[in-house]
Amino acid sequence: MYLKKPLWSETGKDDGGSAKTEEEDHGDGAVSEVVKSLQQQRVYREVTLALRTGLRDARAEFSFLRVRALRSILKFLRSVAESGSTIDLFNQTQSIPQLQVVPVLFHHSLKESGDDDYNEKKIKVGDLSHILFGVEPMKLTSPSTDAEVALALRVLEGCCLLHPQSTALAHQHNAIQVLMNILSTRGVLEQGACLDALISLMVDSSSNQMDFEKCSGIMEVADLLRDKQLDENLRLKCGEFLLLLIGHVNGRDAPPLATIHEDTRRLLGEKSASLIWAASQFGSTLDPEQRLTALQIQARRVLESLDLY
Repeated sequence: MYLKKPLWSETGKDDGGSAKTEEEDHGDGAVSEVVKSLQQQRVYREVTLALRTGLRDARAEFSFLRVRALRSILKFLRSVAESGSTIDLFNQTQSIPQLQVVPVLFHHSLKESGDDDYNEKKIKVGDLSHILFGVEPMKLTSPSTDAEVALALRVLEGCCLLHPQSTALAHQHNAIQVLMNILSTRGVLEQGACLDALISLMVDSSSNQMDFEKCSGIMEVADLLRDKQLDENLRLKCGEFLLLLIGHVNGRDAPPLATIHEDTRRLLGEKSASLIWAASQFGSTLDPEQRLTALQIQARRVLESLDLY
């Protein structure tokens, strides 16, 4: 996505410095429109090529190939986010099933382990039917590593932030249930990425918010926040999560998440819940960097209020 400036985008310069006629101005305007159209088509081809290449490897059977693809897609999304025009192009591609990122994430990297195809299709000792009787060879897919899951969650977060309709697409794949399972069973690396992805999934998505409520999501996050044996950075991330979530649903008297303040008070105590309620309104007029700093400061205060009791 780091495109070089094409040679044909250079327009001729008037070396003589003479005033241009109306016809010349009109001609230059027509050329500029053609150049703009060509540039847009070129960038669209680059976007679709990057997605096709990344998604092809994201479907690979081996985890190391999927990890490489996810890193490439994440880098691609960060490049897309730098320009409003490329964001629009990316959003256009997500209406094409073959280029949609979210389904690939849930079919491969975020696929829940257990009684899945990988376990059901283990080759039995002495079973040579796939050789003797011409049965199609079995495909064994390596399970997702910690790094792969964390990367997939970051890609999911980016897709939802750049393309709001991706939250509805993720809902079709039971995204909240999958992520809550990751939050309760995986390590610190995946849990931190999971909290960020959960926020991006629930912003302006009532269906995902209802799923979060059904999964007792607040209770799960509160349990992590109260656990003094847990990694401190993850506990701070839980505090940030609650501040962002409560700030987003503030003033809503109807479901989903209508009882979030009552749940927080019951799970964390009156003092901590009141602090979260007040701090969740931090810096609405601040710039992004100041808001992030304020969020981190308030999350630490929440953590300190819990550790005092």
